[in-house]
Amino acid sequence: MAAKAVRQPLSRERVLAAAVALADAEGVKALTMRRLAADLGVEAMSLYHHLPAKEALLDGVVETVVAEIGAAVGGNSTNGGNEDWRTRLRRQFLAARQIMLRHPWVPGLLGSRRTIPVGLYAYYDGIVGTLLGAGFSHRLAHRAMHAFGSLPLGFAQEIFSPSSAGGSMEDDVAEADLAAMAEALPHLTAMVATEIHDVTDPTLGWCDGQTEFEFTLDLLLDGLERLRA
Repeated sequence: MAAKAVRQPLSRERVLAAAVALADAEGVKALTMRRLAADLGVEAMSLYHHLPAKEALLDGVVETVVAEIGAAVGGNSTNGGNEDWRTRLRRQFLAARQIMLRHPWVPGLLGSRRTIPVGLYAYYDGIVGTLLGAGFSHRLAHRAMHAFGSLPLGFAQEIFSPSSAGGSMEDDVAEADLAAMAEALPHLTAMVATEIHDVTDPTLGWCDGQTEFEFTLDLLLDGLERLRA
C-alpha cells in the first residue's frame, strides 16, 4: 500500500502565513475564514482554535508583517555600531518600506486596527533609543516621533482614502476627480499635472512614491540634526 501523505499540522503561524499570502495575491478583501480554510485544505471551524474571530485574524496578519519589518531591520543592522543616528534611521525606515511594498494592502489595514501590535512597542523603543544615544533629549525624541508619523513603518499615511481597511486611492480616479474640478482647484490641478509619478517609482497609495517618501524622510532627519546641534 502506498504511504499516506503526511499533512502538515495546523498552527497559528501557518494560518497567518497563508493569510498574508492570500492577501498578497488577491487583496485583503479576499481574506475570509472560509477562503483561508480552503487554501489550507481544512474546515473553516478548525481555524477558530487558533484565531477565534475575523478581527483576531486581521490583528494576527498585521503582527506577522510587523515581525517581518523587525526581521528586515535586524538583518540590515550589521554595521549599526558604526553608523551615525541619521544613517541608521534612514536605513531602517527604508527597510520597512520594502516590506510595505511587498504587502501594499497593509497600510490601510494597520490604520483600521483598534489595538497596537505588540511588536511595534519594541520597534519604536529602538528608534527612541537611537535618538537618545545620539544626544537628543526625551522631549525632542518625543517630538521627532510625532514628526515621523508612519514613516518608520515604511509609508506616508494618506489623508484621503476611500477604504479604511486595505484600499488605496486609484491614480486615474483621483486625477479624473481633479480634472472635473480644475476651474475650482487651479493650484492642485496644476501641481498634479506637473508632478506625475514615474512609472518606475514604487508607490503605495495615491501619493506615496519612493521619491516623495525619501524626500520627506531626509527633510525631517536634516531638521532634527540642526535642532540637535
